[in-house]
Amino acid sequence: MKSHSRPETSAPTEAARASDRQLNLPLAGRKPSGPAAASLSRRDFRPEEAARQVRLPRSPEDDVDRVAVALSLYLPPGKTLELALTNNHYSMISVRRKADGYRLRLHRMFVGAGPRIVRALARYLVHNDRRASTLLGEYIEEHQHIIRQQERRPRNIRLRTAGRHHDLQAIYDRLNAQMFGGVLEARITWGPAGGSTRRRRSIKMGSFAVEDRVIRIHPALDQESVPEFFVAWIIFHEMLHGKHEVRRTNGRRRFHTVEFLAEERTFPDYARANAWEKANLDRLLRS
Repeated sequence: MKSHSRPETSAPTEAARASDRQLNLPLAGRKPSGPAAASLSRRDFRPEEAARQVRLPRSPEDDVDRVAVALSLYLPPGKTLELALTNNHYSMISVRRKADGYRLRLHRMFVGAGPRIVRALARYLVHNDRRASTLLGEYIEEHQHIIRQQERRPRNIRLRTAGRHHDLQAIYDRLNAQMFGGVLEARITWGPAGGSTRRRRSIKMGSFAVEDRVIRIHPALDQESVPEFFVAWIIFHEMLHGKHEVRRTNGRRRFHTVEFLAEERTFPDYARANAWEKANLDRLLRS
């Protein structure tokens, strides 16, 4: 074994001690004097400072990686995860389950969420777990202020209100004045025409986009055989979505609340419109 020991030295002479004193450097913060000071710059007189810390801003890619790594701990082996973070005002979680993994669109409010919420996200992602959905719904409700603070960027949407047989804008304006006191703010347009000639199994006659506040009416209603009171009823229904907020119960969103359905029945031609739909739905599906 090799040992390290202090080497033996003889007592220093008086000349050596004097030489040592001449080689001593000034203490930090103390200005040197004598001939040595002439060769020093102003920087040598500055006191020592702590090193500066530089914090680079976190990029969106960093946030995606951070959430993806946290979720991957709870995913089944061999499954892939495609993750995109959004600032969507309406859809906070969107999942597409595939054979080899998952495609997840997630609101940025989940960046930095605690382990409990991350585990709930994983359970909802993999198993569509109902208890996890409830927990995530509560988390979203607690963070609604983040959504409200976001600046909305209205999309440039081409509106087509005048049809061959029905003018949507004229019907909307009349309903807004009669049923909403003229205060409802929304835009309306005919939806895109379907290219398929196959018989439909269902038809979505109208929709209301919360982010853009745009009502879209199915072009199948733009027929001479479709009475205006029925088109007006569909428009009125979608206008109610612009008035009533979506509520969440047990983690599930409720679009048609009790108050919503009660106000829908105030439509003057409610019974007649319902009866016409039942009698003519099959014909609308073929059109």
